[in-house]
Amino acid sequence: MSTTSTTQAKPAAPPERGEMMSGAEILVACLEREGVTSIFAYPGGASMHMHQALTKSTKIRTYLPRHEQGGVFAAEGYARATGRAGVVMATSGPGATNLVTGIADAYLDSTPLVAITGQVPQAMIGKGAFQETDVFSVTAQVVKHNYLVMDVNDIPRIVKEAFYIAQSGRPGPVLIDIPKNIQLAMTQPIFPTEVNLRGYNPVKQADDVALNEVMGLIQSAKCPMIYCGGGIISGEASAELFEFVERTGIPVATTLMGIGCFPETHPLSLKWLGMHGTVYANNAVNEADLLLAIGVRFDDRVTGKISEFAKHGTIVHIDIDDSEINKNKVVRLPILSDVKFALARLNEMLELAGKTRTTKDFNAFPDWYAKIFNWKENFPFTFNDTDDVIQPQYAIRLLYELTKGEAIITTGVGQHQMWAGQHYDFDKPRTFLTSAGLGSMGFGYPSAIGAKVACPDKQVVDIDGDGSFLMNVQELALAHVEGIAAKCMILNNQWLGMVMQWEDRFYKGNRGHTFLGNPKQTYEGSLEDPTGIYPDYVKMCAGFAVPCERVMHKKDLAAAIQRMLDSTEPYVLDVMVPYTEHVLPMIPAGGTYKDVIYEGRQTLQAGTGL
Repeated sequence: MSTTSTTQAKPAAPPERGEMMSGAEILVACLEREGVTSIFAYPGGASMHMHQALTKSTKIRTYLPRHEQGGVFAAEGYARATGRAGVVMATSGPGATNLVTGIADAYLDSTPLVAITGQVPQAMIGKGAFQETDVFSVTAQVVKHNYLVMDVNDIPRIVKEAFYIAQSGRPGPVLIDIPKNIQLAMTQPIFPTEVNLRGYNPVKQADDVALNEVMGLIQSAKCPMIYCGGGIISGEASAELFEFVERTGIPVATTLMGIGCFPETHPLSLKWLGMHGTVYANNAVNEADLLLAIGVRFDDRVTGKISEFAKHGTIVHIDIDDSEINKNKVVRLPILSDVKFALARLNEMLELAGKTRTTKDFNAFPDWYAKIFNWKENFPFTFNDTDDVIQPQYAIRLLYELTKGEAIITTGVGQHQMWAGQHYDFDKPRTFLTSAGLGSMGFGYPSAIGAKVACPDKQVVDIDGDGSFLMNVQELALAHVEGIAAKCMILNNQWLGMVMQWEDRFYKGNRGHTFLGNPKQTYEGSLEDPTGIYPDYVKMCAGFAVPCERVMHKKDLAAAIQRMLDSTEPYVLDVMVPYTEHVLPMIPAGGTYKDVIYEGRQTLQAGTGL
């Protein structure tokens, strides 16, 4: 049944015509109109005209990263902390190619990003000009959309479209490549007030027929589970998910990208699943008779052997991106929809069905709860605590207690990333910022800078590894010069810890170039003379005029973390931890949840592929 509204649609405001401006000035005016207040931009010959225009803006603060990759990761941190598109700018050639890793990172993690690059003049394109790279083609596979601007009059339309595409539907990165002559060209711009893209309709809403089928499946289920991911966060659907869980009593497991979308301190939270997730989350998802997969993509780090994943349960997949439906896992009931809309409508149906909200005494599935709580009791996250040696898990748990769980946490990539997800409890969305899909080392500290720019009143701490932190250590200069009080706690074991862990597990401990320290003075995690520690972050940070303290003993750690948190400037805490510690539990690549290695008590013969 359909109804026809008699209300007349409000006509769109007419386009606005500006004064004579250069292409670079038009670009800045367009950014201002999109509400941009911060941009991370590194200048060069093909982008300096845009920088000159930025100097005249009273609305946009330009932050100078010390490397383009640092700039794009900072823009990602800004975007992930706010939900608004982060903006980064670089010059042509090497400047543009230095953005590619960050663009790919944003693509895999569905982060709204607008990347602007300068390009050689149109007349020189394709002729191998100085610092020319066809970044339009280079980025084609890792953007939601990209543009090569060929007419100065197109800039207002392209910028408006770029922000709309980046932030609507399933978010992602958009690239705008602007030749130098276009930046210099003069015109009287026409600023559009609406976007009309033929064939692009990001608004997806589930119909009641499909959602009523979900209701029926819930009613007949005895062991249901919710498996949800980053789509809940990017879809701003955390409140709707919380209400849905309290109405149905269905337990929740998230992906790494979904951490924080549902409070991890809630009794029905099983934290996160996958290779290094909780044993109980992996068990529950795989043994559920009904799996509601919401805003996820069935990533291999979650599913392991895909043919065995949740094979005994009925799977419902709700997602806004049609390309993800049945891509990795064929499901019983696919629903193409904005997840916020779908959950809100399901809540309305539950209200009509008399399912009231509750915050305690969950009793919808008593036998299922008993089984899950038994798994929780028998398989918690554990580590071998010691009297004096600082275990990395202990350091993270202590940080959680001292911040009361209220900080925004960023990470690099490696063991520390997994430990951060395991031992810091996240109750709010946009508080755990990590490179999950691409796994980009060097993400942690620049993204912390971006998050701190976006949320200056929040405590922002990068939990990093010594290898990952070193990859973008130059951004300490950005933090110091701009007074951005982003903190970093390095869990320093002198090794590429995660790769070393795989060497131990699957290559009989044979070392394949994973030691990061000074081979002439090997640091073995002892509490003795620290002169073997390399590089010396205390001295390095001093060169950047950033305070840094090294902690060797457990008894000194709490006070040192508090000094870091109390600091009103950027601060690095270098925490020495043993290199022998492994991230457990662990499901080897291509394995199933039954192959889990827990506390080293189980061994497994499995493939060696990362």
